[in-house]
Amino acid sequence: MAGGDRTPVIVGVGLSDAPIAPHLDGVGHHVQAMQRALDDCGLAKSEIDGYMSAGGAGPMVDDAVNMAEYLKIEHRYLDGTMTGGSSYEFLVQHAAAAIKDGLCDTVLCTYGSSLLTTSGRTLGSKGFHVPGQRVAGPTKWEAPYGNVLIGSYAMAAKRHMHQYGTKPEHLAQIAVDARYHASLNPNALYRTPLTIDDVLGSRMIADPLHKLDCCVISDGGGAFIMTTAERARDLKQAPIYILGAAGTSSHWSISQMEDFTTTAAAVAGPEAFRRAGLTPADVDVLHFYDSFTITALLMLEDLGFCAKGEGGPFVEDGKLRIGGSHPMNPDGGGLSSCHPGMRGIFLLVEAVRQLRGQAGPFQVPDAEVAIACGSGGWLSCLGVVLLGNQAPA
Repeated sequence: MAGGDRTPVIVGVGLSDAPIAPHLDGVGHHVQAMQRALDDCGLAKSEIDGYMSAGGAGPMVDDAVNMAEYLKIEHRYLDGTMTGGSSYEFLVQHAAAAIKDGLCDTVLCTYGSSLLTTSGRTLGSKGFHVPGQRVAGPTKWEAPYGNVLIGSYAMAAKRHMHQYGTKPEHLAQIAVDARYHASLNPNALYRTPLTIDDVLGSRMIADPLHKLDCCVISDGGGAFIMTTAERARDLKQAPIYILGAAGTSSHWSISQMEDFTTTAAAVAGPEAFRRAGLTPADVDVLHFYDSFTITALLMLEDLGFCAKGEGGPFVEDGKLRIGGSHPMNPDGGGLSSCHPGMRGIFLLVEAVRQLRGQAGPFQVPDAEVAIACGSGGWLSCLGVVLLGNQAPA
């Protein structure tokens, strides 16, 4: 595709059957999401010349190389960057650069997982390794202490409470607002409204995080397609522009997190805003990785939507709901809608639908700019993408 406007845009998105899909394995979610993304924009698979995936179903099962072969993508650009839940925000940044530089013209990115069907609801209770198996890499120094996934986030929540006076009720409000949005979404896993007392009365998992402070476990998959603004002119959907993107990592192992109250979003966020020429005040809808309520609260602070330490009081008065000043995760998020293991791609798909005005009963009125912030590891790798439905100036 020589010449023309090589501004990178998202032109197609698709989600597989979710949140419960026993008829699909992880690879099946990749395939179905791809088919729906192609249908969404009107491209033929033969036009795809770049492919990206962070996997999902399991090691060496649906990594980028294997899935490109399975999907029969004749690629001249391939990327399998894996940063956990933020992988797909990092991949947007990579795809945008590859398209702009002419390394490829049209990139497909897919994800799929049958986590609920195959593993049940035990993800957060797992540690760093399977008993009886040798632990590889630096995590071998943490494995003997028996910390589990939720425990790492609980330490962050506990420290935030100690340092800033944040209350369990503040975290609970995030879960309540997520469930309100899920009640509007017919495809959400849980739709029954919650109260703060419901959250605080649910079983304590890792002090101070209760069961309803934790994300759901589901099946699901997603896909998006990026190409040039030039090619987008002939496609079915109006293009969604990549206004700015950045990602960074502050640590991987939780023992190496220098400050439990600050994530790498405090670095990646300002850089993404700088590249976009925007500020938090310009954003209409927030799509944040809410693996736990504390995850979303830290993002609100680190991305500049409120000052450090003020996240608790900030969420009290309905700001995060549709109709509020900072609607967050209008589909219900990972806390109530779906979370198949790496939710970052769902943030992007839902952001695109909001900016197109296609979100149906949970549409944020007049949304023009959206932010997607993915978190990988243990508040470790943060990827930030700013999207808009108008071409950048």
